[in-house]
Amino acid sequence: MPSESAYYIGIDVGTGSVRAALVKPDGTIVASSTEATQTWRNPSDHRIFEQSTTDIWNGISKTVKSVLSEANVSPSEVKGLGFDATCSLAVTDTNGDPIVVTSGDKLGSVGDRNIILWADHRAEAEADLINKSGSKVLEYVGGVMSLEMEIPKILWLKRHMDPSRFSQCQFFDLPDFLTYKATGDNIRSTCSLTCKCSFVPTQGWQPDFFAHVGLEEFVQNDYKQIGGANGEILTAGLPVGAGLSKQSSQELGLLEGTPVGSGVIDAYAGWLGTVAARHKENDRLSDFVPSLDDSKHRLAAVAGTSTCHIVQSASGIFVNGVWGPYKDAVFPGWWMNEGGQSATGQLIDFMIKTHPAYNQLQQLADERKTNIHEVLHDELEKLRVQEKVDSFTELTKDMHFYPDLHGNRSPIADARMRGSLMGLTLDDGLGDLARKFNLTLEAIALQTRHIVDEMNAKGHQIKSLYMSGGQAKNIPLMKLFADTCKIPVVLPANSGAAVVLGAAMLGRFAAEANQSTDAREQATKLWSTMVEMTPSGTIITPSASVKEAKLLEAKYKIFRESIEIQKRWRQEIEAATV
Repeated sequence: MPSESAYYIGIDVGTGSVRAALVKPDGTIVASSTEATQTWRNPSDHRIFEQSTTDIWNGISKTVKSVLSEANVSPSEVKGLGFDATCSLAVTDTNGDPIVVTSGDKLGSVGDRNIILWADHRAEAEADLINKSGSKVLEYVGGVMSLEMEIPKILWLKRHMDPSRFSQCQFFDLPDFLTYKATGDNIRSTCSLTCKCSFVPTQGWQPDFFAHVGLEEFVQNDYKQIGGANGEILTAGLPVGAGLSKQSSQELGLLEGTPVGSGVIDAYAGWLGTVAARHKENDRLSDFVPSLDDSKHRLAAVAGTSTCHIVQSASGIFVNGVWGPYKDAVFPGWWMNEGGQSATGQLIDFMIKTHPAYNQLQQLADERKTNIHEVLHDELEKLRVQEKVDSFTELTKDMHFYPDLHGNRSPIADARMRGSLMGLTLDDGLGDLARKFNLTLEAIALQTRHIVDEMNAKGHQIKSLYMSGGQAKNIPLMKLFADTCKIPVVLPANSGAAVVLGAAMLGRFAAEANQSTDAREQATKLWSTMVEMTPSGTIITPSASVKEAKLLEAKYKIFRESIEIQKRWRQEIEAATV
């Protein structure tokens, strides 16, 4: 165990903000700081989401300096730092300067807007081409590559960028860019390469695939632009190069050489920060201390703007419409599968803010000095009493919502899926908004069950759901998860801290990692770090009444049927418009 004067910094780059946390060896967060980041949209093209590594790094610098100042901690006491970030594509030239990714004359020139955010859907045609390739790489992304991954986006850039500019680009999954920026060492992570960049477990880059889809230059230049054929690849938390470079240490206010752990995608940091938790029920901490083997029964759901569902297994399990299996994505020798919902938090906000009663809702929240979700919950409770029913589910029993307004990531893996709502009336008041709010939560829970069911049907043994992210504060939604999926839900001590805590664990592991190449030794050390640093979680067990359980089961059946109906309708329309 390190000394009490040791601290670690976790840095989380989310969709809309940067957060740094200063963490003790026992997982206590002693200081935290957040800076908003900018996202550029195209008002004439809803698919476009762009960001800037310069903006993000400036935010990181501010937050790191802020936590040191807040806690009055000396840079010499910081023994390591780790990064996580969204799985967004960062583009630089060979010197590391940002390259513009915006369509138009400046595309490929030096400039700040150099990130295609994960949510950007411009590469639909490129993803379709890739998915017709029949390549082995598709076997490791659930059979269908998402347009949210990096290779479709890189292919889009090649098709739209001057070839001489494209040839001078480096392409990073954002977590790998951050460790590159911090250390100056272009050492990629297994997490980023296998999960988002088509690096096939145990086999590496697939030259036939890249040549077939039109990225033959990657083969010809030994994949230098995406990490290199012979480049060093690290599992989570292993130290990157010689630690912080002189320039980055000055920009962050830390010591040169401070160990930097190999980064992970933000959802995987959420997995790190939750699945080793011990349970607390009725204020009593369970005596059970989980082992690494227990991780295969624990699904981490990292829920923010979107939701990712991550589970580990001792051997590779192939699940249609679910990404992976990814070998060594976090633990050496272990495999990961990743399901996901492209819009959850974003969906909840959309359904509330586009309703005619939204202004009334906001006014009531201001008057009551509370948040809009509390007002909606109170309205649902009032309706439940008025209508003499036992649950909120009964209030929406005649309404059915399919939630894929931004396409389906898992387990259908179809970006063309769209939302649908059945049971509309002429009501546009606050009560109707409250019902649709509950219906949206219900739909998210039903889709979560769909993902869990598909994973278990293919060989996983998921027995509990470990939440992190902002949605973990939504207790009615957490109860719906437990009742709909019929498994316990474990909530972290601080729902918003799990991801940045996971990043701090990487910093500690980098500082203490034995340089031995023994995978078992590395895995044991990383798991023990997780157990020591993860706060206990509160458990929510399934508690639906017999009536509500039957209703949820019926709604799940209808949910599944609505998918097939939408697909059939699409085929009929396509046939009619040929």
